[in-house]
Amino acid sequence: MSHSERTANTAGDARRTPSSGPLLASELTLLFRRRRTQALLLALAAIPVMIAVVVRVSSTVPPGRGPAFLDRITQNGLFVGVTALIVAVPLFLPLTIGVVAGDTIAGEAGHGTLRYLLVAPAGRVRLLLVKYVGAVAFCIAAPLAVALAGAGIGAALFPVGPVTLLSGDVVEPGEAFSRMLLIAAYQTVSLLGLSAIGLFLSTLTDVPVGAMAATIVLSVASQVLDQLPQLEWLHPWLFSHYWFGFADLLRQPIGWESFTSNAMLQGGYIALFGALAYGRFVSKDVLS
Repeated sequence: MSHSERTANTAGDARRTPSSGPLLASELTLLFRRRRTQALLLALAAIPVMIAVVVRVSSTVPPGRGPAFLDRITQNGLFVGVTALIVAVPLFLPLTIGVVAGDTIAGEAGHGTLRYLLVAPAGRVRLLLVKYVGAVAFCIAAPLAVALAGAGIGAALFPVGPVTLLSGDVVEPGEAFSRMLLIAAYQTVSLLGLSAIGLFLSTLTDVPVGAMAATIVLSVASQVLDQLPQLEWLHPWLFSHYWFGFADLLRQPIGWESFTSNAMLQGGYIALFGALAYGRFVSKDVLS
């Protein structure tokens, strides 16, 4: 084979298998430029702001009442972020993830752009991966928005100093802030399984609202089932089982058992629902 033939074949392969980089960059840009995405992140950031303002204007916070660490906010503003993350876990974070993940494929199908993405050619597997990576990016941004907004408003309204951990050890504000970021990372991992479920549900319909609603309902159902003692055998298999298992990150030394168990569980959900999404999407008729 001549050099010119090899060059022509190489160029043809490049056209047939385009790089995922531009497609991913376009997906992330589109995702975070959407007013809906920005509104979701602003709503999440508003949670610690509301908590801090309410605590600031109130006369006193009864110990043991309300979310964990609420009564410590007046002593140290760094607890605003931690409290807000705890408040956001059961409903607000899953709700926003359900909206984003449920829209991944169904949104393109509903707007009639899915067929053009596949003709581009993006490839079904490539497009599926890019859409999931976009959902993962939002899983990172959502808890981070809560944590950073909490740290900012907490420092603005309350004193910031050394923090006493659950183990009784005292750490400096810098390390306490890093622990809060670790909690945000823990929540990111916790939401990866739900994102995979949302991606799969999004391949089942051309109506994004249906996929969003189903994802959110499943997150609520999982938490309800996790509270029923009659189903204790099922609890370790529920994707929401370890959502509140980040207490070990507030001890000295840090315990990584819950983080590891959570990551393994979410990895299983990613593998299962990723395979289901692949099986559904590669056989789905989107060109008719």
